[in-house]
Formats: sequence, C-alpha cells, structure tokens
Amino acid sequence: MGILDAEDEVKRSIQREQSSILAFAVLTILAWQTQTGTMLLLPFTLLSTWWHEMAHGLTAAALGAEFERLVIYANGSGYAVYSGRLWGIEQALVAAAGLLGPTLAGCALIIAARSRWATRWALFALGAALLASTIIWVRSLTGWLVLPAFALAAFYIALRDKAKWQRIAVEFLGVQGAVSVYQDIGYLFSPGGNVGGSTVPSDTGQIAAALFLPYWFWGGLITVAIVLMVWKSLRIASRN
Repeated sequence: MGILDAEDEVKRSIQREQSSILAFAVLTILAWQTQTGTMLLLPFTLLSTWWHEMAHGLTAAALGAEFERLVIYANGSGYAVYSGRLWGIEQALVAAAGLLGPTLAGCALIIAARSRWATRWALFALGAALLASTIIWVRSLTGWLVLPAFALAAFYIALRDKAKWQRIAVEFLGVQGAVSVYQDIGYLFSPGGNVGGSTVPSDTGQIAAALFLPYWFWGGLITVAIVLMVWKSLRIASRN
C-alpha cells in the first residue's frame, strides 16, 4: 500500500468514526424526548445540563453579573443562579449563550481532534473545566458525583489511551456538547412554560422578547447554526 492509499484509508476510517458519532448523537436527541430515554442516557443528560447551565452562568459573569451557583438534579434538570442587573439585550445574550455556547465549545473540541497534541490538551482542558466548575459553582450532590467522574475519565483517556481512542473521545464529547441544546426540543421551540406555579420564559422566548422576532424563528435559526457549525468542524477534523 502506497503513502497516498494509506492516507486515504485513514481518512475513510475517520469519516466512519464521525458517522457513528453523529448517528449516536441523533439517537441521543430522540431518546432525550422521552423520560425513559433521558434516564437511560443519564450520564450524558447530566453532562448536557452542565454544558447548558455553565454557558448561561459564565456569560452572565462576563456581562457584569455574579455567577453564584450551578445546581444539577438527578433527573437531568438544573439551573444556574446569577445576581446583578442585566438589561434586555444582555438577558438575550445570556439566553442565547445557553443555546450556542455549548456548540461553540463542542466544535472547538471536535476541531482539536485534527492533531494528537491538540486532542490530548483538549481532553485535559475539559477535565480541568469540569473539576474547576464543580469546586467553584456546583452546589448539588449529583453534580459533585458525576462531573468529577467525567473529568477523571477525560484525564485517563488523555494519558493512557491510544491516539485513535483519544480522537474518538474528543469528537464524541464535542458532538454531545454541540447537541446538548436538544435535551428538550419542546423547550427550544416554545415561548416558555409553568414552573412552580409561575410562567417562566424559555431561552428563545427571552431572545424574542429582547429582539422582537418570534421564538420559533430564533429556535430555527439556532438549529441551522448548530448544524452548520458541527458539519464544518467535523470536516476540519477529518483533514488529519
């Protein structure tokens, strides 16, 4: 087998891995729409909640608010608490960050798979972020148990596994982060809902309130953006 043939085979192998990762992501999204599926995929459900709520909290902090705590429950739900006055457009940015922030971070992980050096450091960075957020912000038993476990797994893979499995792991985690917004599609495409007896706007509902266009427009636009970002990131990562 010549050098070019070997390179083509490696590229085909990477593309097969990516196809499998995307197929699992689609199955994950479908499973999340049922209570049974959410519980069967509970570790990934909890990681999805972490992605989403961390994006809210960190963006609020970047806009001048104080990110106080992050709570993750055993059923997969959770919330980020921040204090400080944020105006309409700032609230819209915090809401949008919960939807697009995980995708941006996930795509960065995917692109890191292009080189072994970047792959290993991406796994270290993810593990460090999970541990740091647990120590600084997480205030729930479920978060204390699950997030450090993911962090230790990321460290182990970065240190011990072969390059192929490191690449698969970082792409898999990146795609899972990118699609975490679809843990509840109904929430993405709704103005809000009733929580504890009061009406709470959804993320797209908050964006719509600040920017005037309807919530379903923002839900659709964000979906298109996520699909394009993931597709482009996987294309870049496959040029290995």
